[in-house]
Amino acid sequence: MILVFISLALALVLGFGLAGVKFLFDGRSKRRIYKILAVADVLVVAGIVGGFVEYLGAGVTVFFLKQIICGILVLMSLAVRAIYRKYQKPAAFSPERRKVLAYGIFYPIFSVVIALYGNRIERLETVDNFFDIPIKNLPDELDGFRIAQISDVHLGAYYSLDKLKILLQRIADAKPDLLAITGDIFDSVKMNPQAIKMVDDFTEKFKYGIYYCHGNHEHHRGIKAITEMLEKTKIHCLVNASENVTSKLYILGVDYPRSSPVMSSGGRGDLDEVFEEQKREFVESALTGVPYDAVCVLLAHHPEFIDDGAKKNIPLTLTGHTHGGQIGFFGLPILPLFKYTRGMIKTGENFGYVHVGNGSWFPFRLGCPPEIAYFTLKKNNA
Repeated sequence: MILVFISLALALVLGFGLAGVKFLFDGRSKRRIYKILAVADVLVVAGIVGGFVEYLGAGVTVFFLKQIICGILVLMSLAVRAIYRKYQKPAAFSPERRKVLAYGIFYPIFSVVIALYGNRIERLETVDNFFDIPIKNLPDELDGFRIAQISDVHLGAYYSLDKLKILLQRIADAKPDLLAITGDIFDSVKMNPQAIKMVDDFTEKFKYGIYYCHGNHEHHRGIKAITEMLEKTKIHCLVNASENVTSKLYILGVDYPRSSPVMSSGGRGDLDEVFEEQKREFVESALTGVPYDAVCVLLAHHPEFIDDGAKKNIPLTLTGHTHGGQIGFFGLPILPLFKYTRGMIKTGENFGYVHVGNGSWFPFRLGCPPEIAYFTLKKNNA
């Protein structure tokens, strides 16, 4: 599977690289530059397969994305030029104008700037996002209760323990009542013990502590060992279970179903039925013993639990997993590969949120900066 993914990624890079070179250069220079790019791409992929991704990651990302962005810009320019020429009288033929696109040098320069910005600036600039959640019959003592959420930290090559400590301290300084972590944080066998201890040390900085549910990457990194370490801490690890926080507020947490689709469900036949059944069972298990009139907040890693939360009339479901697509435009994901990819989803009177994540699949974000999401429970007087 990984070889197929790498092959497709290399083909994509080479394809866009070819498009850029083809229309920006001419003659021998075009052939020479494309050969150099092709050899460099193959060598870089060989380095990744050889296990040097931790050292090559940032440079590789910029190198590959520069080619893709340049190719996309060139193709967009060609499309605009074709439309213009269709509706305008063409200028007289000129061999000089035929060689390359106008101002061709700006395409690779602009591509490098975008690639560097996404790798070195935006993915490192965490933003704060605030939301009010109106809830009917909310007890007076819960009016104004504030929950902070982080997700998909992915400790490892692109997210250090120092960065995690800075993130946790920033949230603690904002003084929310409770911190929710919706999975994919403990993603390094080497760093996990220190990370768990660090998160545990921060529990006392939040009035009602820290609540956590597993993501798929915890299962990849030794779920048994992670669970055993968490059991020795003050972190509230919820695996298809619930805990009473205060008054009538209950926090529910579900595990990551083994049958979960990589992207969206649909088209998988029996596997989709198993996935739906597991989600339903996990949520029902988490609701066991919860009073019917309780105010519930559901923590889940996979965003399609938002549907299950709404079916059970849970006012707020917090999820992650998608990273918001990591590349967006005007707040919308460029590749919406999930049923719910980012942001707030409202179903009737219930809300679900898909966190864009704090870490990365690969070290690049554009139009989708990492976030800390804050949710304030409010009385709904409508």
